[in-house]
Amino acid sequence: MAAPPQRVLRALLKELRYLGPESGRYRRTAAYKYIAEQFRKNQVTSEKLCRAQQELLHQASTYLCLLQSVRHHQALHQVYHSKGELSPQQVSQQVGFKLPQQPGGKGWEE
Repeated sequence: MAAPPQRVLRALLKELRYLGPESGRYRRTAAYKYIAEQFRKNQVTSEKLCRAQQELLHQASTYLCLLQSVRHHQALHQVYHSKGELSPQQVSQQVGFKLPQQPGGKGWEE
């Protein structure tokens, strides 16, 4: 079952807030105005089956998935690729492993 249109609209506008550098100014963007206009234009009518509304909801859900995926990808990219060259110890700590130690402290000293 698809999400209700209001939930999709709120989630889309939330993603627009994440994209914009200035908080509070996302309502003045062309993307915000276009999305709000399309949702107002395709509100529920008295028709039994409104194909245009279902298509809009599907497109909006797909676009929402894209925006969320891009945001998550950017966050992961920032975590794992922003530090440049790392030592093996730093890499193992970053992924949650511990490098084995030599007994007596011999063999792997730097």
